Amino acid sequence: MDLSEQISQLESDLQEINLLLEKSDRKRVQDVLTQEKKKVEREIALKQQQKDHLANKQAGDDVPSSKCYTVKINNYGWDQSDKFVKIYITLKGVHQISAENVQSSFTERSFSVFVKDLDGKNHQMAIKNLLCPIDVQESCRKIKTDMVLVMCKKKTQKKWECLTQVEKQTKEKEKPGPEENADPSEGLMTMLKKIYSEGDDEMKRTINKAWSESQDKKAKGPDMDF
Repeated sequence: MDLSEQISQLESDLQEINLLLEKSDRKRVQDVLTQEKKKVEREIALKQQQKDHLANKQAGDDVPSSKCYTVKINNYGWDQSDKFVKIYITLKGVHQISAENVQSSFTERSFSVFVKDLDGKNHQMAIKNLLCPIDVQESCRKIKTDMVLVMCKKKTQKKWECLTQVEKQTKEKEKPGPEENADPSEGLMTMLKKIYSEGDDEMKRTINKAWSESQDKKAKGPDMDF
């Protein structure tokens, strides 16, 4: 069964599901049918995409290959919501070319974007080692005015500190460590204060006495006897 026949079969399934939805009065049944409807719609979209890709490939075999060279996309911005990580790629005029020329792919920890023949160049971007896993089926790309928006669906609704694991490791390495020239007496003072606050009366008298003798010694200065 070729792709056209598969799409036709899926479209027939979709029509029947819609008929059942119209006739159903039970919410539970409606929910099940709605989920199945979404699943079939995704399958149709995927099969159609495969069919278009195959047609483009066959058409490309009949014409000379494009002389466009490929440049890497390095400049982008990103943001996030509870459900999505959003990557903003600015490409002037991208909304004016065929949507089929803007291709994207996703894995659980990566995504890539390939924009074909924009101003005589191909534009490519690949991000690997995403900070957290994403839902491949629910992730997508959208074409806006002078922009490609990549929508990565989070598998878990938690805030991302950064976009990739490499960025996180770099930030952790850049965190300042203990100051080498810090006054060592500060640590001692902190410890003494803790002991004093938690100690009994005898302990407090001992610390007060030691502190008083230490201050007296400092005030007198070093022993000048020869």
